[in-house]
Amino acid sequence: MPNEAKEHLVFNLIELQNSMLKKFNGTLSIHGLGLSDYLVLDKLYHAPHSKMRRSELAEQVGLSPSGVTRLLNPLEKIGLVAKEANARDARVSLVALSPAGEQIYQEAKISFSQAINTLFDSLKPVEINSLVQLLKKI
Repeated sequence: MPNEAKEHLVFNLIELQNSMLKKFNGTLSIHGLGLSDYLVLDKLYHAPHSKMRRSELAEQVGLSPSGVTRLLNPLEKIGLVAKEANARDARVSLVALSPAGEQIYQEAKISFSQAINTLFDSLKPVEINSLVQLLKKI
C-alpha cells in the first residue's frame, strides 16, 4: 500500500476518533461524566471487587499515573470513587468504585450504548465484524 493511502487511512481514523469523542462526551455529559471518566468507571465496575491499583487503572485507560490521579481527584470529590489502602502493601494505592459511582455508571452505560447504536447504525453486522477484524490486525 502506498504511503499516501496509509496517510489517508490515518487521517480518517483520527477524524473518526474526534467524532466519537465529541459524540460520547456530549452523551455522557448529562451524567456529569466525560469519556475518560466513563472508561475509568467501566474498568472499576468490571474489576474484581470493583477496585484496582491506580497504576493498573492508568495503564488500562491509556493515561500516565499522574494523569489518572488528576482524573480521579474530581471523581473522588463527588463520591464516585474512593481511595483505599492496600492491606498487603502500604505503598500501593487502590481506587474503588463507590455505590454512587456504580449507580452513575449504570445510568451512563445506557446512554453510552444508545450512542454506540446511533454511531454504527449505518453499518450492517457483517461490516461491523469486518471492521473489528481489520482493526485487530493493526
